[in-house]
Amino acid sequence: MAAPRHLPLCGELSLLLLWILRCSSGEEETPPPPQALTVVSLNTHYSLTWTWSWTQRAAAEDQKVTFTTQYVPVYQMGSKKGPRWVTACEETSHRSCDLTGFNLHYLGIFLLRVRANVDGRHSEWAELEFCPDKDAALGPPHSVRLSPVGSSLDVFIEDPRTSNNSSMRELIRDIHYHIQYWEQGQSGSVSSLFLQPSRANLTLPDLKSWTWYCVTVQSLYDFYNKNSSFTEPCCMQTEGPVPWWVVLLSFILSLLVVFVLGLLVFPLTFKYCRKIKDALKPSNQLPSHLREFLFSSDTPQLLSADSPSERLCDTVVVVEGPLSPLRLLPPPPEEMSAPPVGLDSHSSLRHGRQDSGSSGDSGVYSSAGSSAHQHLLYHTDDQLTLKAVTMVTLQSASQAPIREDGVLAVI
Repeated sequence: MAAPRHLPLCGELSLLLLWILRCSSGEEETPPPPQALTVVSLNTHYSLTWTWSWTQRAAAEDQKVTFTTQYVPVYQMGSKKGPRWVTACEETSHRSCDLTGFNLHYLGIFLLRVRANVDGRHSEWAELEFCPDKDAALGPPHSVRLSPVGSSLDVFIEDPRTSNNSSMRELIRDIHYHIQYWEQGQSGSVSSLFLQPSRANLTLPDLKSWTWYCVTVQSLYDFYNKNSSFTEPCCMQTEGPVPWWVVLLSFILSLLVVFVLGLLVFPLTFKYCRKIKDALKPSNQLPSHLREFLFSSDTPQLLSADSPSERLCDTVVVVEGPLSPLRLLPPPPEEMSAPPVGLDSHSSLRHGRQDSGSSGDSGVYSSAGSSAHQHLLYHTDDQLTLKAVTMVTLQSASQAPIREDGVLAVI
């Protein structure tokens, strides 16, 4: 009866001894290889992904796990020198490896492999054969543009792009497109067209004028039965004859805009035009006889511009007020004593009396004297003007009569 009681104890002891012997001999569990290798690809973008799991004991120990990824062209597998594996990702903790930058030829066949590394212990290699031309997914067109031509739409398609931003048509010459279009808001009624491989644009026929249409395009490669996803819908409105009501509405709006602008601009224009007119042509004008005297081209000159005689200047005094009697004053004796230097006392006056009816002169007449100044009095209806004339030498002493236009010349 004692033997049955000691059998379970002996079994447990035997298992414990076996575990101790295994640990003492240095034997450790080998990590399992990665599983479910898959290449995620689009055109010439390639990324190898995998999964990996370990035992619960190893996961509890929280040991660090890394992975190494290599590739080689399949044709090297049978060479005498053996394959030359290229390491793409070494000791990485990610469950994926990007192969795009290694420029795997699109028409080539490659062998990919991955293994796990745990504290210097390596798993077996997990391998996958990959042919981009057969296995890589085909991407949609790079862009789709629409251009209205009357009541039709021109569709322009750009080929899918490689990782080097070149056209995929350089690698797949038979690529062509499937085009779907519909009237905006009516996606249930979709029309389809297939474009031949040699063409990259077409015209959508039988469309309505002034209607919005949406277009989406899919890439196709029939040799390996590849097809891409459709592009995002691109919408454009067709054109056509302009309706009469659009022309009428445009005309009415144009008139309204012109009318409003006229109401805003006209008061400002009128205001500034009056200011400009007042500045260029003031309301206060010079008397007519002064304008004739100042602006007439045949105004007599007593001295030439190059005369060596001394020029004397005097001020001009304008007196406004009611008309008062005029008193003639002779010049001072000292001014009558001798003529100015440079002038002959017996010389005649440089200018004579002009005909008052036809010449249009200033109506100024001179009287005798040797003074260097002669004072002229102009008698008008509403003012009395006194003007000093410089460097005038008079020879005749007679007093000039008053003319009909009210001008009186005195010394």
